[in-house]
Amino acid sequence: MRRGDSQRFGQPRWCAVALLLVAVVLAIPEGAWAEDEMRGNQVSFRGGYAGLTDGRGCETFTDVGTVTGVCSNNANSGYYVGGALDLMLTKDFWGLMNKVAATGEIGVEFKRFDSNTTRQAIPSVLGSTATNQTQVTMLTVNVAPKLKFNQFGDLVPWIIPIGLDFHVISPPSNQVNYLDVGIQFGAGIEYRVWKEMKLGLDARFHLAANQTNTVNNFGTIGPYVGIGF
Repeated sequence: MRRGDSQRFGQPRWCAVALLLVAVVLAIPEGAWAEDEMRGNQVSFRGGYAGLTDGRGCETFTDVGTVTGVCSNNANSGYYVGGALDLMLTKDFWGLMNKVAATGEIGVEFKRFDSNTTRQAIPSVLGSTATNQTQVTMLTVNVAPKLKFNQFGDLVPWIIPIGLDFHVISPPSNQVNYLDVGIQFGAGIEYRVWKEMKLGLDARFHLAANQTNTVNNFGTIGPYVGIGF
C-alpha cells in the first residue's frame, strides 16, 4: 500500500474517534464536571472557646493538696484548637434525600482550661514547697457522622447527630485515672469563599462517661477554616 493510501484510510478513523469523544462530552449531564471536582472530602482547622460544666479546682494534682483553702486551678473556661478530616460517605443520603450528604469525621482537639502556679507534686510529697505552673488540659479524639445540607452550594449548614469521643485529661484525677469516653453533639455552618476554600462556625457539646471520677463534660464554639479535596 502506498503512503498516500495509508493517510487516506487513517483520516476517517481519527475523525470517527473525535466525533465519538464529542458525543460522550455532550451526553454528560450539566454540572457533572463541577460535582466531580468537588468530591466532598475536607480537612479543617478550628479553634475558640472551651468550657467545662464543672471546674477541677482543689484536686490533688491540679492544686497539689492546697492547705490554704484557696484553689488556684478552679476555672472552668479556656480555649481549644483542633483539626478534622471529613471523608465523603454519600452525596444524596444513600439515595433517600437530594442535597443531603453524609461524611465521616475523624478529629483531634486540645483544650486548656486553666494554668496557675502551684506547689510541685513530687517535691511536695518529700516536704518541699517548690512551686511551678500546673496546666489543666484535655485531649479529645473523636469519630462522628456529619450530615451536610446543600453540600455543593455556597452556604452549607451541618449537624452531628451523635459522635464517639475518647478523652485524656491532665493532670490525672485524685484516683490517678486519666482516660475517659463519651459522646458529642454538634452543629455548624460554612460558606465557600473561593473554590474549595471555606470559612465556618462550629459548636459542640461533649457528654463524658466520667470514668476518671471527675466531671469531664464540656462545650466548645469557634470558627474554622476548611479546604475541600
